[in-house]
Parts: sequence; structure tokens; C-alpha cells
Amino acid sequence: MAAALELFSTRDAEDVSIDDVASAAGASRALVYHYFGGKQELYVAALKSAAEQLESRLRPQGGGRPLDELASGLRRYFDFVEEHAAGFAALLRGGPANRAGEIGEIVDGVRQRLFRLIQRQMRVERPSPVLRTTLRSWIASVETAGLDWLEHRDIERATLEKMLVDHMVALLRVAAGYDAEVDGLLDLLTREQLA
Repeated sequence: MAAALELFSTRDAEDVSIDDVASAAGASRALVYHYFGGKQELYVAALKSAAEQLESRLRPQGGGRPLDELASGLRRYFDFVEEHAAGFAALLRGGPANRAGEIGEIVDGVRQRLFRLIQRQMRVERPSPVLRTTLRSWIASVETAGLDWLEHRDIERATLEKMLVDHMVALLRVAAGYDAEVDGLLDLLTREQLA
């Protein structure tokens, strides 16, 4: 699985053959076919593995103030990004003509669970459309920042993590100008941080 993730993270899935995976894993082609059936099944299994690993890292540790919990979640997220660069890149970059069917469901499932996690951390039952859009925009920014950091590594990880927490606050400040619910949430979050 690790060999498949590595290959799928650096090349388009269409350009990776079962022979490539077998060779990289030090296994026979027949063995790869035996366990996975074909390249599409192997690709889906590799993405599911990466998604499960990422989600297990993001489970709440509990109890802290929302922005502290967000910062803690970002540390665990970037731990995964750093330790499983191939899986992370394969999860977010790869994919046949982009994200249809089971592959799209895997990636969207991760995003939806991350969205619900953030929503719970911020103690929001049902987000307004403005807050929902804000949180989803932030998740996309975090994904992009992770890919950029893997590619360049020209910013300290701790600085990037803090910047992304500040980015969330900045997005909420903008959204607060459009939605009283977000204004109240921002007030609560900033008061709790100062306490």
C-alpha cells in the first residue's frame, strides 16, 4: 500500500501500472492482482488508507477552547502531512478526471468529516450559509497550504500552523460583517481566547 501511495502521489493514476506498483513494493504482479484485482481497486484502496489515517489523527482530543482545539488539530493534521506525505498528496492531488465516483466520495468524505469536526469544536449546531461557506473555504486553504508546504518547505511548520489559525479568525471577521451569527461566534471565540 505504501508503494502504491508513493507512486500515486507523484504521478497521475493513469500513468501508474500494476507492474510499477509491484516493482516498487518488491512483490509479484500476480500478488498485487490477487489482493486488489486491478489498478482502479488498488488506487481506491490506497486513497481509503490515506483517508483513514488522516481522519484518525483528527479525532478530537477534547476540552480546550475552540481556537486552541483548532491549533491542536492543525498540529495533528500537519503531523500526518509530514509523516505520510505520499498519502496526503495522493489523497488531494491524484485521481482520474477528477473526483468522480468512489474516489470523489473518499475525498469529499474526509472534507465533510473535517467540516463537522470544526463545527463541533466551535460549538455550532447548524451553521448559517455564511459560516458554512467560511469553514469550507478555510478547509480548502488548509489543504492547499499542506500541498504547498510539502512542495517547498520554505516556511516553518509552526509558523504555517499559527498563520492558518489566524487565517480562520480573519475569515470569521469578514464573514461577521455579513452574518450576525458569525459575529456572535467570533465574539465568543475571541473572548474565550483572552480568558
